[in-house]
Amino acid sequence: MAHYLKVALIGNPNTGKTSVFNALTGLNQKVGNYPGITVEKKEGSCRLNRTTKAQILDLPGTYSLNASSMDESVVIELLLNRNDKDFPDVAVVITEVENLKRNLLLFTQIKDLEIPTLLVINMSDQMKRKGISLEVEQLQQQLGTQVILTSMRQGEGIAELKEALVNYRQLPTVPLLDLNSIDNDYFSRLQKTFPSESLYKLWLVITQDVNFSSLARNRIQAATDFQVQSDAVLKRMQQKETIKRYQIINQILKQAYRVDKGAARDLRSRIDRVLIHKIWGYVFFFGLLLLIFQSIYDWSSVPMEFIDSLFAQMSQWVNASLPAGLFTSLLAEGVIPGLGGIVIFIPQIAFLFFFISLLEESGYMSRVVFLMDRGLRRFGLSGKSVIPLISGTACAIPAVMATRNIENWKERLLTILVTPFTTCSARLPVYLILISLVIPEQTILGINAQGLMLMGLYLLGFAMALFSSWVLKRYFKTQSKSYFVVEMPNYKLPQIKNVAITVIEKTKSFVTEAGKIILAFSVLLWLLASFGPGDQFSQAEAIVTEAHLNQSLEDEVLESKIVAYRLEHSYIGILGKTMEPLIRPLGYDWKIGIALISSFAAREVFVGSLATIYSVGSEEETPIKNRMMQEKRANGQPVFDFATGISLMLFYAFAMQCMSTLAIVKKETNSWRWPMLQLGFMTFIAYLSALSAYQILS
Repeated sequence: MAHYLKVALIGNPNTGKTSVFNALTGLNQKVGNYPGITVEKKEGSCRLNRTTKAQILDLPGTYSLNASSMDESVVIELLLNRNDKDFPDVAVVITEVENLKRNLLLFTQIKDLEIPTLLVINMSDQMKRKGISLEVEQLQQQLGTQVILTSMRQGEGIAELKEALVNYRQLPTVPLLDLNSIDNDYFSRLQKTFPSESLYKLWLVITQDVNFSSLARNRIQAATDFQVQSDAVLKRMQQKETIKRYQIINQILKQAYRVDKGAARDLRSRIDRVLIHKIWGYVFFFGLLLLIFQSIYDWSSVPMEFIDSLFAQMSQWVNASLPAGLFTSLLAEGVIPGLGGIVIFIPQIAFLFFFISLLEESGYMSRVVFLMDRGLRRFGLSGKSVIPLISGTACAIPAVMATRNIENWKERLLTILVTPFTTCSARLPVYLILISLVIPEQTILGINAQGLMLMGLYLLGFAMALFSSWVLKRYFKTQSKSYFVVEMPNYKLPQIKNVAITVIEKTKSFVTEAGKIILAFSVLLWLLASFGPGDQFSQAEAIVTEAHLNQSLEDEVLESKIVAYRLEHSYIGILGKTMEPLIRPLGYDWKIGIALISSFAAREVFVGSLATIYSVGSEEETPIKNRMMQEKRANGQPVFDFATGISLMLFYAFAMQCMSTLAIVKKETNSWRWPMLQLGFMTFIAYLSALSAYQILS
């Protein structure tokens, strides 16, 4: 019977913690949230040996146990609560060789909690290039733990780490810092009052807003023979604690850590002179964006065409192979077209995540954050707002959650309100199908016009976020007084394994989450389109046949008119007709109106909804793009002409078409006032922009 070991990976951001996690777990991992909060929780499993398995918990990036963010609070609360189901048997602190001094502060704090703690020094392959030498045995002796050198790029150290985890009980748990050296009288009385508790744990409970087990701050305050100091005194004692920890770290590293700058061969500074230059930095960044969007279109065209034709053939096969009836109709006209409307975009979404992962793995994304900070403050945003705005290109939900690192409430609120303007991956399927319909497949000066349009929509979203922030800044009357600090990691070649895991996990998460919504809506839309009230729906065939009795129509033409009449008088047709006067000035018919309503659940549902609506009653199974191209207005003009396509793209660029984002904004602001304000002004901007575009271009 296998023994299960609970392991917590802890470390500063940019130390390679995720690389170690991926090396241990591979694809045996999942992402969730901590109970009651929206901080991401990553966990996975791995086999350490024949008899021992490990449950690996990848904790959020943490600089110290003196919490200044929600992520750090999560780490502290877990490490203080032995009754938590995730409380680790052993903690693994990940550091990186070049910033060892700063990383060791967190290590000393965790070790003082008397948890068996391993020290992993990552990126050891860079030691020679950086002119760094390390006395590992001496470091182990001084720190009182086992030290493991790893290099995820070269696959070194993982076997040693697994062996150390199996033997974690041999690790000493003696604290490194004697808290009595800070204030002997204060800590002596504290220990005397609670003799069975760890002294450093008591200290964290007093200074941090956390609880664990039966020991809480109110219990300490209620103790008759112990008096908690004022906040000012506690702050000074915290500062003294940090100074003493660094004194210990400096003394240890003085003997065990050497840097010979003369032997270093570092190109980082020379590269940074270009990439974060106030002019050339922007030129390089936008050139890189252009290359990415060109590649997304060029590389994905073949697999997309294959997927599109595959789903069309599947619908055709279902119609031909299964007996006629409601179930067959549901599969062929509802489920398959709806799912096909999202699966077709897997190649392009995968390529997008591929490029984002490359930028993050290489260390360039931090340079982008620094670069963009220079111009953000004039729009009322904090420098830290860059991270949510950039991460919003994947999904607005984690982007809104990322604003927790912004200390100033008004700056944080402003960032929350404008972040959904940045183009998320859910908009991508809508953009891709519309661009393919209205933008010709041609090149302009050797640049793909469709890729250029896609890049323009991303830039438009970001520009609108800045403009909205500039407007809202006057409403909030913010005065920026915060400071922006960003860590510049070393440049490194992206690890193929990490990139592959990121692409697979992100794409799988996107497709499964969107797929559930699309499947539900596809079934609902099929039901609404397949049934209707009154004789106009039930007697559609007789009514249409009688109306064209004197015309010699071919059977196929007559059948298409019957299908169109029946769809128009179905429940979904009635709903669409009801809202058509509101959207007609934008160039939309009632079918597009239905897709707009359904996509409020998730933007990407737009394509699947149209695929389902156009498939109902149709015996001709064609790809969704062809169906949309064949749609005609009453005057014979295409529904999806240039004016309508641009209008729709602008509407989706600016509209808040996402219930989940509204829900997370409510959760983060603890009020319905702000998500309703957000919904209102984003819808207004979307409607006005779409109206102006259609009226000018038509």
